Order: sequence, then structure tokens, then C-alpha cells
Amino acid sequence: MAPRSSPAIGGGGGGRVAVDLYPFLRVYEGGHIERLVRSTAAVAASHDDGTTTSAAVRPATRDGVATRDVVVDEDTGASARLFLPGGGGEGRRLPLVLYFHGGAFVTGSAFGRLFHRYAASLAARAGALVVSVEYRLSPEHPLPAAFADGWAALRWAASLADPWVARYADPTRLFLAGESAGATIAHNVAARAAGPDGDDVDIEGVALLQPCFWGARWLPSEEAAAAGWRDDEPPMLAPGRLDALWPYVTGGAAGNDDPRIDPPAEDVSSLPCRRALVAVAEKDVLSERGRRYAAQLRGGGREVTLVESEGEDHCFHLYRPARPSAVELMDRVAQFISPASSCLQAEELHLHGRHRTLCHGNATAAAATRSGAPRRQLVVSGGPTTAKLGRPKTKVCGGPAYKAQTALCLGPRGMGKAQRHGFVGMGGPMPSGTNKYSVSSAALRVLC
Repeated sequence: MAPRSSPAIGGGGGGRVAVDLYPFLRVYEGGHIERLVRSTAAVAASHDDGTTTSAAVRPATRDGVATRDVVVDEDTGASARLFLPGGGGEGRRLPLVLYFHGGAFVTGSAFGRLFHRYAASLAARAGALVVSVEYRLSPEHPLPAAFADGWAALRWAASLADPWVARYADPTRLFLAGESAGATIAHNVAARAAGPDGDDVDIEGVALLQPCFWGARWLPSEEAAAAGWRDDEPPMLAPGRLDALWPYVTGGAAGNDDPRIDPPAEDVSSLPCRRALVAVAEKDVLSERGRRYAAQLRGGGREVTLVESEGEDHCFHLYRPARPSAVELMDRVAQFISPASSCLQAEELHLHGRHRTLCHGNATAAAATRSGAPRRQLVVSGGPTTAKLGRPKTKVCGGPAYKAQTALCLGPRGMGKAQRHGFVGMGGPMPSGTNKYSVSSAALRVLC
């Protein structure tokens, strides 16, 4: 790892750029702020009556998820949108998920279409009551404002004061989740729960997707990215711009050696959760830090699942949710939150081009047994940050070979077992040329 200083940043037609946080935001000399994110239109909630409890029986949305907006902190105005899947658990208590959206701490909204769509899908897929937190954004509200809002949301949820939370949620199955900056918020909220303020908070697990951690020194992969990307497609996030992010969103109060963005291993290993899932994307500049974070979590003796999506970049699952790799990642998160429900529903499984499902745990084994397929596990040696899975290509009938998405289960006794499952679909590609395949239960079989 090598120390470095942030490069000088030049601007374009709008004048000289003082801070370049592309693709999220640019700040020009003189103070003008240009937010670059589009498609921020708000989606209305399906219910506006805070006392409504019948929404789970008659959900008003197309995806069968009822939504309602609440204020979680009267003093700051921090709020949230609740997502309640149809049926409300049908007599069972639902996992409770606090979800923090991404956006580099400067953009995004729980009420916007992009994150509303993801939270609704998560609620439906995991069968969970999702609380999507509308936290304050920088630079108008520099950090730690977002962390304070996240903590207020956690205290609000744990109080069971809301009628939906009180009626439908299982407080013993509380999860913190988020992607990118939202994952960083989830980490910091969980870290605060490890202190005296969180004595009465019980966190079952954390699910961090492409977490945004950084530091005062570049890691080897970040050095390589800064020197020149390995192909013609540049990464979504550039190391030089990431250098400028934390000092800017903290209002100049902290540098990249801040433990809130570069948490020490002992802080990570002591997070008060029993299980954890960390997802990284192969082309994401932040992926090496995500792997390191997963290894540090494992040092605390908890069950840790590391999921790597090959050929993908930062937050790919938000912008292309129908991509096979995005569907697979959603399956992995849903199974992590609700392990009793298998991610392999053969009657409903669809493969769209580049897709390969890899699962772990009892649900996967049960699904493989129902299909009559043999089960084979690959034992990976070495430490969790250096071990590599062999990544054989999987063929879908009628289409080319594709790379796999990798799921690693890391246990307290060393690198665990990684199961690799491939599926064969019957039939040819759709007329549109998108290579879409429907897979029946009879056509499902394990290749390895």
C-alpha cells in the first residue's frame, strides 16, 4: 500500500471543478453544486394513514407490497418508508430490515423510484418488513448527520412504537442492510450498537452490498486502477475521486484515515451481530476492501457469507435489476434474511442470458435433493481474502457459456465450503435475442 495525495481536479464548460464526485456530484469554484443523478422522481406511498393495519391483507401496489411513510425523529425530521409484503406474514412474524440507500452520501432518497423499487423487491423476495431510511444528505447536512439518522431509525424500530412494526415484525430478527454509502451507514450504526447506547438492541445480521470503505493508503488493486484499468471500460468509481469523497461529505472535518470510513479490524470483528453477508462486484474499485472487511468480520467468530458477482461494477443490481447477476444477488440477500425459504424455487426459476446460481446452506441442499441431483462441495484452502474459487463456465442450452457468480460461506474455523450449482434450461432463445430461458422443475439439475 502506498500513501498518496489527491490530484488536482480540472473542470469543463461550467468553470473549474473544485470537487469531482462523478457520477454523483460536482462542486465548482464559487460554491455551485451540480448533482448528476437523474431519475429522482418520487413514488407515492400506498397508504397515508398511520393507524392502518389491514394493508397486508389488501396491499394496494402492483408488486403486492404495501408502503407507508413515517417520521422517525421529530427533532431532525428524519423519516422512513415502510414496505410490508402482502399477507403480512399470514400469522408469522416477519424479519425486520433497516435499509440504507446508496448515493455517495450526497444523493438518493427512500422515496425515489430507484430505491423504492429495490426496497419493495427486497420486502417481497425476503418476506420481510423493510424500513427504508430517508437520512439527511451532505453537503447541506455533513456527516455524521446520516449516521445520527440511521441510529434514530434503529431506536425507533426497536421501540416497536409503530403499528406495522408492532403487529408484523419479529424484533429478534433485526437486520441492517444497504449498498455503497448505505452499507457504510449500516456498519457505523451497528458499531454504535456495540457501545453502551445499544445494550438493548439485538441485531441478527448485517448485509452490506459493495460497501464504500476507503483509506489514507491505496490497496494494490486501487493502485492498479489508478495507473490504468485492465480493459477499455473504466470503473464506475475512480480512486482519485474516492480520495475526495470523505473530506467533502464530512465538511472538511475528517480525512480518509477516519475510522468511520476505514474501520480498524478490531472494530469490525466486534460488531454486535450473529451473521453477516458482504457482496462485492469484480470490476468495482472497492471490491478488495469489501473482501478484507468480510475477513475481519470472520475474525469475530460469526458466520460470514461473501458473495462476488463476476463481470459487474459498483451497484449494478440497482440500475439493471433484471440482469441475471442482479436477480441472483437479490436471491442471496433474501436467503440470508429468511434462510428458511429456499432461493431455488424450480417452478419459478428463469434464466436470462448470463446467469448462474450458487447457493449454500440447508435450503440449497434440500432443493438439490428434491431435483434428484447429486450434491458436490468444493473445499477452498487458504485465508478468506486470498482464496480463489475455480470459476468454470456454465452452459445454458441454446446459448453460449457464461461465467459464474461466486458465493463463499466463511465460518469461524477457517475457510468454509463453497457450493457450485449450475442449471440447464430447456428450449431456445426468445425472438428478441435476449437469451431468455424458462426452466421447469424437470429440467433442473446440478452440473457439478
